[in-house]
Amino acid sequence: MVKDSQKIRAVMFDLDGTLLDTAPDFVAVVNKLLQENERYELPHEMIRASVSNGSKAMVMMAFAIEESHEDFQPLRSRLLELYTQHIAVFTKPFPGIQDLLNKLAEHNIPWGIATNKPAAYTAPLLEQLKLQPAPAIVICPDHVQDSKPHPESLFLAAKELDCTPQEIIYIGDHARDIECGKRAESITIAAAYGYIGDENIDSWHADYRVDHADDIWPIIEKHL
Repeated sequence: MVKDSQKIRAVMFDLDGTLLDTAPDFVAVVNKLLQENERYELPHEMIRASVSNGSKAMVMMAFAIEESHEDFQPLRSRLLELYTQHIAVFTKPFPGIQDLLNKLAEHNIPWGIATNKPAAYTAPLLEQLKLQPAPAIVICPDHVQDSKPHPESLFLAAKELDCTPQEIIYIGDHARDIECGKRAESITIAAAYGYIGDENIDSWHADYRVDHADDIWPIIEKHL
């Protein structure tokens, strides 16, 4: 259990479903792929719940097939192709995130991103959004040997940000984010406003849970 006396020097975010609401663009491309294959479109919420699990999960969900199916890889490749063409049309920071980033800047607290989204999609997305203040570090699977839930991304963040993993708050909307943070001994915040689906977020045993990004800053203040 985290103690209020545990001080932090940096804040790290998961990307999809925590920092950015990328679901609207995925809804568009998944339904476009379904249309191309003469399938009915799916409801927004059904696709949204799969976003944090990545392109594989979205294809399996949308077409009701397993990864071993002969159509799986062509469909996934086409989904990713469509996504590169639609990567930041509707995507934007979740409500309250910009104010949070401004507060971090005011207090000279560096922030960064630790995501399982490959750099091929993360980099152009961030380039188009041009978040300010800009992240001090962006860690994708390309930059580590082991992706989340392994804590390597937070170990790398701590090294680059000149702090210890215990001096990082990590915020995420998936069980693997919280596991990553706990294994790194960072302070963890579960973002219940993200792409949770039917999961029991309390079973992740994060140090904190927030239902809106506005609730994050008061937690950070406790650890300054």
